[in-house]
Amino acid sequence: MPDPLILSTSHPWFRRVVRVLITLILAAVALGGLYQNVSETRDRRVHPMPGQRVTIPAGGFDRLALTMHIHCLGQGSPAVILDSGLGDSFLSWRKVQPDIAKFTRVCSYDRAGLGYSDSSPRARTSQVFAEELGGLLHSAGVSPPYILVGHSMGGYDVRLYAGLYRNDIAGMVLVDSSHPEQQKRLPPALNDIDATWVREQESFEFTMPFGIPRLMGFCGSDAEVRAAECNFHSVREAVAELKAVSESAAQTAAAGTLGDMPLIVLSSDPDKPQPDLPEDLVKPTNDAWAKMQEELTHLSTRGTQVIAKNSGHYIQLDRPDLVIEAVRQVVEQARSAQAAAETRP
Repeated sequence: MPDPLILSTSHPWFRRVVRVLITLILAAVALGGLYQNVSETRDRRVHPMPGQRVTIPAGGFDRLALTMHIHCLGQGSPAVILDSGLGDSFLSWRKVQPDIAKFTRVCSYDRAGLGYSDSSPRARTSQVFAEELGGLLHSAGVSPPYILVGHSMGGYDVRLYAGLYRNDIAGMVLVDSSHPEQQKRLPPALNDIDATWVREQESFEFTMPFGIPRLMGFCGSDAEVRAAECNFHSVREAVAELKAVSESAAQTAAAGTLGDMPLIVLSSDPDKPQPDLPEDLVKPTNDAWAKMQEELTHLSTRGTQVIAKNSGHYIQLDRPDLVIEAVRQVVEQARSAQAAAETRP
């Protein structure tokens, strides 16, 4: 007796159904890709990139080039350099950069692969980010001395930058910065939450070329943010940074202290509710984070800490006034030190 499966798969109607299904899938993929490209182009036309794209050598080889985006405002010295958290574009600083520009030059930028910067062939660790930032500032003509401001994982980047170019750094502000030991000192249950976030970001990486995250509203309602961040290469970079965060933490732990560098550590409110966490994890997470934030203050003999009341992790968005004031204080300390040095015989 003939095999029913053979009969069914060889029947003309079955082959026609398969062809129709394949055609519909390919059409959906093509339409999704077209929707993503058209939407991304429209957002970027309505909200054009501020600043400039600068080409720098990549990986130390002149034959390799990397083009990165930097946005500078204001005049004066020292220049303030703003380094965003994991996966964030330069727009995370848009509430503070214009006000800082009123008293000195200030630059935000997109790490390679994020926002308006091209992807880099190098490992996505904080050591590499610091080296690429050094090339960017040099090529963009942003002269030292610098005040480095790092949010979250950006705190790793600026600490490593200070290790590479210590003589160029006049001060630092850490904005709820990551701590090199946080993965082992925060509640272990957070590892499961982090794993879920990794899987979510990987799904966005896979579906972004077909416009699915944008169509489902995951890119948000802010067209300026969508223009910079709702694209495949930004999601891919965020996943790469996330997977390399342990290596970045180890690199930062080996970077050492900051000596007597002016330092202000801005920390989120330990009493602030965290709706994204299970209730039983909020207090132990906040307590461990608060302890690590206090420890960061001791990176410098001149370190001080400010608790940002009523602010969550993104202090530059919740309490931009505190970030602006902290930067102002460190700039003034740097200028006073420079003036004193110039008057010495």
